[in-house]
Amino acid sequence: MKAIENRTARCKQNDLALQDTIYAIGSKWKMRIFRSMCFGNIRFAEIEKSLTGITKRTLSKELKELEVNQLITRKAYPDQPSKAEYKLTSYARTLIPMINEMVRWGTEHRQMIIKGQKTA
Repeated sequence: MKAIENRTARCKQNDLALQDTIYAIGSKWKMRIFRSMCFGNIRFAEIEKSLTGITKRTLSKELKELEVNQLITRKAYPDQPSKAEYKLTSYARTLIPMINEMVRWGTEHRQMIIKGQKTA
């Protein structure tokens, strides 16, 4: 009985940890923004250009959420027009292996789906 209770408690803890992860990085855009920044896109316009279909409003919202979660920093310059640069935190860089694995999995998944469609 104790083992079942321990397993249930661990399951709840793991579920909470997964929920926190999804909150911090899970959206249609966050991982793509993050990946764009890994390639050196640090200005708002550069990030926007690298992501097909994102609106300025959505990008702004997502960047703010990444900043709140301490995954990026924003440095504003008092120039005209206003200029800001975004950088990944060292904490955020711990996500790079997971993101690379997600890219690898996504590539294999797409190939599997395409092959499945051809044989159907």
